[in-house]
Amino acid sequence: MLASPAFQRWAADFPLTRPVAARRARGLFDVTAGFVYSQILFACVELSLFDKLAERARTASDLAPEMDMDLVAADRLLRAAVAIDLLERRGVNAKGEVRYGLGKLGVAMPGNPGIAAMVRHHRMLYHDLDDPLALFRGELAETELGRYWSYAGSERPAADGDDRVAEYSTLMSASSGFVAEDTLDAYSLKDHRCLMDVGGGEGRFLIHAGQRWPHLQLMLFDLPAVVARAEKNFLEAGMAERARMVGGDIKADGLPEGADIISLVRVILDHNDDGALAILRAARQALPPGGTLLITEPMSETPGVEPVGDAYFGLYLLAMGSGRTRPPREHRTMLETAGFGDIRLVRTRRPLQTRVVVAKAV
Repeated sequence: MLASPAFQRWAADFPLTRPVAARRARGLFDVTAGFVYSQILFACVELSLFDKLAERARTASDLAPEMDMDLVAADRLLRAAVAIDLLERRGVNAKGEVRYGLGKLGVAMPGNPGIAAMVRHHRMLYHDLDDPLALFRGELAETELGRYWSYAGSERPAADGDDRVAEYSTLMSASSGFVAEDTLDAYSLKDHRCLMDVGGGEGRFLIHAGQRWPHLQLMLFDLPAVVARAEKNFLEAGMAERARMVGGDIKADGLPEGADIISLVRVILDHNDDGALAILRAARQALPPGGTLLITEPMSETPGVEPVGDAYFGLYLLAMGSGRTRPPREHRTMLETAGFGDIRLVRTRRPLQTRVVVAKAV
């Protein structure tokens, strides 16, 4: 009945159902137009438009020369950005020209370079989604994201040099701020002695943890080329004496011992089930009985933000060629298989991007 055109026309006219019909029509249109919206955001990021408007509202005629556009094109882009809440109108000036400022979504952009970096990064994902059926059917010989995340398909990831890891390491570092803050707000490390961050990239999560808990000893495990990039960050943060860097391939080399808590920050979702279970078993082997494992990443079936885990990350990881998001119940099953107990999901501020599971080595 709901699919009937006659019923849909009736629902759009009847006063009690008219708002529901309008929301559903808008929702379907937004799905259809989603790529257009994302490209408006991309254009604003490429033009540094959010930074330009961070301090004061400006007009299209003022911005057009800086955007290398004529007035009509500049006005069209600004109006489009207003329509999707990136910008907002702030009245008119003495000449009657509309002044534009940051909107309720655009206000999050200045001062958060990680967001802009991810927006630019999505060009590769859009390329891989050009033929979604070919992606789902595994018909693409190679993907842009597969080349970018070199470790995902590498038989010997530990052999990758700086030229292979530099770009994605920088991206992960730039986008780690919110994740680190939300994770460390959700789970306190005050009672722990030594934290080892596995797959810790350039060390941003460890640095956040070390700044919050000065007593904490720090260990970083990642590919050798990635670890080499992290050393200068600990030096600049004044934590070089507290931090131990270990480079290797977890599946081939295992993990060093010495930590009483191990963190896996956006690591498990990057791996298929066999690889994820191997990482969890390596973590269990490195921890003493009663040691803690902390997993933080976006997860599937998160109430209220299901599209993030199952639609966005589902296709992103498919294009990457490795991994998938999992609901907490699947994390629990894998953790129990790997030798962990006392497994619990910890509430986080922004579950859309950060959910936290804590478990104990048994």
